[in-house]
Amino acid sequence: MSRLLMPFTPRFITFTLCIIAVPVFGIAWIADPHPVLAICFIVAAFLTAVGIHDLNQTNHSILRNYPVAAHIRFIFEEIRPEMRQYFFEGDKDGMPFSRDRRAVVYQRAKKVLDVRPFGTTFDVYSVGYEWMAHSIAPRPLTKDPFRIMVGDTECTKPYSASVFNISAMSFGALSANAIRALNGGAKRGGFAHDTGEGGFSPYHRENGGDIIWEIGSGYFGARNPDGTFSPEKFAEVAASDQVKMVELKLSQGAKPGHGGVLPAPKVSQEIALTRGVPVGEDCVSPSQHSAFSTPIEMMHFIAEMRRLSGGKPAGFKLCIGHEWEFLAICKAMLETGIYPDFIVVDGKEGGTGAAPMEFIDHIGKPMRQGLYFVNNALIGIGARHRIKIGVAGKIITAFDIVRAMALGADWCNSARGFMFAVGCIQSQSCHTDRCPVGVATQNPSRQKALVVPDKIERVVNFHRATLRELAELTAAAGLDHPQEFKPIHISRRVSSSEVLTYADVYPSLSEGELIAGSGNPRWRRPWDMANPHSFRATA
Repeated sequence: MSRLLMPFTPRFITFTLCIIAVPVFGIAWIADPHPVLAICFIVAAFLTAVGIHDLNQTNHSILRNYPVAAHIRFIFEEIRPEMRQYFFEGDKDGMPFSRDRRAVVYQRAKKVLDVRPFGTTFDVYSVGYEWMAHSIAPRPLTKDPFRIMVGDTECTKPYSASVFNISAMSFGALSANAIRALNGGAKRGGFAHDTGEGGFSPYHRENGGDIIWEIGSGYFGARNPDGTFSPEKFAEVAASDQVKMVELKLSQGAKPGHGGVLPAPKVSQEIALTRGVPVGEDCVSPSQHSAFSTPIEMMHFIAEMRRLSGGKPAGFKLCIGHEWEFLAICKAMLETGIYPDFIVVDGKEGGTGAAPMEFIDHIGKPMRQGLYFVNNALIGIGARHRIKIGVAGKIITAFDIVRAMALGADWCNSARGFMFAVGCIQSQSCHTDRCPVGVATQNPSRQKALVVPDKIERVVNFHRATLRELAELTAAAGLDHPQEFKPIHISRRVSSSEVLTYADVYPSLSEGELIAGSGNPRWRRPWDMANPHSFRATA
């Protein structure tokens, strides 16, 4: 259907009324040449011309889906600095206004100047405010692209990853055009794109960007008809040169322990082919894996993923829940001698997909607490040097990356940041298949609004600008690489009169301390409860 015929769909009602009004007022004006009718005719004709322009321009997806009407949004954006205290909700993760963070992404993605006058918008004396210490002797600004090599001694095809990559978002949850734009940006910008558990789709393949292939409990793209894991199908897909790392998903930040469902209306023929599931039925990711049931078995499964992929880095992603379960995995590493090449820590505050309110608000460990725990657990078993750590969870700005790397992260993933870059406006209609900007929908006409070449450029711009700001923060701290950030570099106000560094807030274990027998009850108890032969706690 031509875009010029689309005015007759419901979301084009304003544009449709404008089109109807042109001949109505035109005929009325001819019959009675009154100045008011002339003005009405001119206004209707002008708005119709605006609507036609909206349908055919490529810069704003929402205008392509809601011609004429969507201009109201841009009017409010223009007055946002003056009106935000009335309309905008505070961000629970330390930013004064969540939409300010989205605005930063838009500005950087569009190459718009993103500086602002009159100092910080934070109350710097409020509890929870955090900042980075700068150096009196800053380093020269480096042009290093900031990469990290992933792959332990058992890995024959290590991967040089950017320190900032696209987090897991599945095709099916996102539209084909959104996947094309994200992966095209990853290709041009030289960073990685995590597929999410929805499979390695044709749209991930089109532009050739580096892929981290995520395998969840549904084993999509590598499953037998009964939903169990298929080694043969896994090996076939993982053999692609585009796949750089393979990742086992244990849980995700938005709904850890819940599993996932792609509603039946979004399970199209192409999604069914990519995932290996029936068309038009709810596509369910079980809450637990069928390929293994103990930490020991899990380590062997990761080793098998590495073998089947031809020696590519193999690791796992999780949101930390019961601490003894992760420590049981650590004990399984020691017992089997099998170590993942990487671990991605997902924070409960993250998650771009829809989930029950209770899971979103109250289940799982926040990213920084989870990262601190995983980093120190690996130090405590003497394995930190063998395993790289990635993190995800509301990471948008360069300062977010700095905080994570100060606590031990080797690289950071961002989902919402890159969604903003391709046009997401947080309408929170992802689960309805009615995304107004074509990002999170399988509706063919809606996703056509997302113009792939334009959004590829914005993805590249956002990544490049964020790394540029990271380089500036690194230099300001007197460092040469963001991996040099340590807990001592970040401070937090814990009361109106007291400030602690991350080194105080997050005390570190010593190398091998858990194996030697830590006397710290904070670690001793969950370590004693951990059983490498079961995810259940030892009494």
